[in-house]
Amino acid sequence: MVIAGTLGYAEEAGALVRQYEGLAFTDVHKDVLHLFPRVPSRVLDVGAGSGRDAAALAREGHRVVAVEPTAELRGHGQRLHASAAIVWVDDALPGLSSLAGSPEFDVILLSAVWMHLDERERCGAMGRLAELVTLGGRVVITLRHGPSSPGRRMFDVSVEETVAVAAGVGLTLVHCERREDVLGRPELTWSSLGFQASCQRG
Repeated sequence: MVIAGTLGYAEEAGALVRQYEGLAFTDVHKDVLHLFPRVPSRVLDVGAGSGRDAAALAREGHRVVAVEPTAELRGHGQRLHASAAIVWVDDALPGLSSLAGSPEFDVILLSAVWMHLDERERCGAMGRLAELVTLGGRVVITLRHGPSSPGRRMFDVSVEETVAVAAGVGLTLVHCERREDVLGRPELTWSSLGFQASCQRG
């Protein structure tokens, strides 16, 4: 079954991998680097793409679960960034059912993922993220603002909605910053949001 949010990615996997790998983790996420632990921790990278971010985090000593539902991207990632510190998983939000019974994560990263989920999926996904993050752990989400890419399912999601949905499941906003597109596309801007799990779930 094709996941609606992955439409268009398999066909362009090669070009996308070159694009992703041409950018450094520290440049793409420079405004949220302070939200990642300085000690080795468990990190979940949802929508891991080519594995660029997962690899950078693994080099910092973290143990990373890289979730990528597009087989073509996942295959590139496994070849480019083979590491005992990275476990690749074929799964997607909102369910992430393959992580049932998994230990909680200290940080969850969703880079350029949230815009692929519709309103119902976003509500379910936020609740699932709250279940997967440790008490006091962080969830880092980037929001894309601007026109959709042809052939892909995207939604323009506001900061206000995202903060409200997160608050409803015990995730408190601790960082919010608007920035220009790192690839220099003038029609796009991004919001980087950081949340902290502020209450015990379940």
